[in-house]
Amino acid sequence: MRANDDIATCMWYTGIEPFSKKPVTIARNLRDRKLQRALMQFFKPENYFLVRDALAQAGRADLIGGCDGLIPAQPPKEAIEAKRRQANETLRGDHYHTVANPATGEKPGERGAGPPKPAGYRPGRKTQVRRRK
Repeated sequence: MRANDDIATCMWYTGIEPFSKKPVTIARNLRDRKLQRALMQFFKPENYFLVRDALAQAGRADLIGGCDGLIPAQPPKEAIEAKRRQANETLRGDHYHTVANPATGEKPGERGAGPPKPAGYRPGRKTQVRRRK
């Protein structure tokens, strides 16, 4: 391990730059780490939307488009396809068809909705179980 690795580890763990004793911004959550990685790999088309968001957050919208821009003003075709693919993967299994598909052996007609989804956080409730009226 080199001395630079020790200094970087110290900075990450404490959040303080050891020489000047000034605080350093550390990307600890997943979203911030993804934005950092996308900025380092700005040339990859699939990172276009992350890089655009990171530049907008940093107040550097001047680096979007133009001759001196880091990324083009319009997203490349590959970026749009990657975003569509990612959206489809996150929604897979989340969609429910209410009309049965006879081609797969189901009886024609409407399907039942099944059990209700959990309501999640409800203020004033100690449990997620619904109260009887």
